[in-house]
Amino acid sequence: MDYKSSLIQDGNPMENLEKQLICPICLEMFTKPVVILPCQHNLCRKCANDIFQAANPYWTSRSGSVSMSGGRFRCPSCRHEVIMDRHGVYGLQRNLLVENIIDIYKQECSSRPLQKGSHPMCKEHEDEKINIYCLTCEVPTCSMCKVFGAHKACEVAPLQSVFQGQKTELSNRISMLVAGNDRMQTIITQLEDSCRVTKDNSHQVKEELSQKFDVLYAILDEKKSELLQRITREQEEKLSFLEGLIQQYREQLDKSTKLVETAIQSLDEPGGAIFLLSAKQLIRSIVEASKGCQLGKTEQGFENMDYFTLNLEHIADTLRAIDFGTDEEEEEFIEEEEDQEEEEATEGKEEAHQ
Repeated sequence: MDYKSSLIQDGNPMENLEKQLICPICLEMFTKPVVILPCQHNLCRKCANDIFQAANPYWTSRSGSVSMSGGRFRCPSCRHEVIMDRHGVYGLQRNLLVENIIDIYKQECSSRPLQKGSHPMCKEHEDEKINIYCLTCEVPTCSMCKVFGAHKACEVAPLQSVFQGQKTELSNRISMLVAGNDRMQTIITQLEDSCRVTKDNSHQVKEELSQKFDVLYAILDEKKSELLQRITREQEEKLSFLEGLIQQYREQLDKSTKLVETAIQSLDEPGGAIFLLSAKQLIRSIVEASKGCQLGKTEQGFENMDYFTLNLEHIADTLRAIDFGTDEEEEEFIEEEEDQEEEEATEGKEEAHQ
């Protein structure tokens, strides 16, 4: 993290420094201990642990009785996959430099006098600052509007309390959305693996089928073409379904990522009133986006193509009637053929006696 170059480019170094010290998960200043990821991005260890637990629900803390060898999650800043050892986030290195900068920044802020900044003014009472929030109308307003104006009969609350409450709610929603994005990325990876396995399995059964048909190719040429077409259709149907799911998850991931960026930009707004003008809609959008994450999935063994395999240990006279099926069906067919041959042999002996 190049703090020096960032501070030189900004006219207000303290304000810019504060932005550099914001955790991308909780959107607050880093809470010690601060851990540094292999991609060189920083997180509060608590926030890193929350993401890690969401991505690895069966992994427990160091004091738990059940644990795995490790786990993985994605950096919320760059999406780089972080692979953990058996210690989980407790095995990550602490960024003591960032922790020292936080301490220096807090000391500096405590010694600086409060500065007056721009504050939105009431449109109805131009000399009055917006300092309360109307709970009934869900809009920020001024004290004069409550005493004499349009919000006289409404229920109001201090602006700061509503500001903090909605900011906390938005931060929680962002954390949920980030965790959902991680899960969607994992599903996309699994679906892409399923595409590869489906292609490999399809190729394998095609090869096996071709080799078996080559033995008796003269009489099986027409049947071979028919069965290969069935395998190809099944492959195309499965791949079409998987690729459709991948596209759905990618589109949902793109929407969620853009929504996260918009929400984070909104949280950078220092003014409570300006923030509250858009916070409610952002929260609603995030809630809707979170509901939209429940897309389709494949069933276990979806990519399996073993039901197309054949056992071609049959005599040439029975090959024209074979089809894809189970071993039991093939055994029954062989038994029927043997019974038919025995009946024909018995009839032949009776005719000979006559």
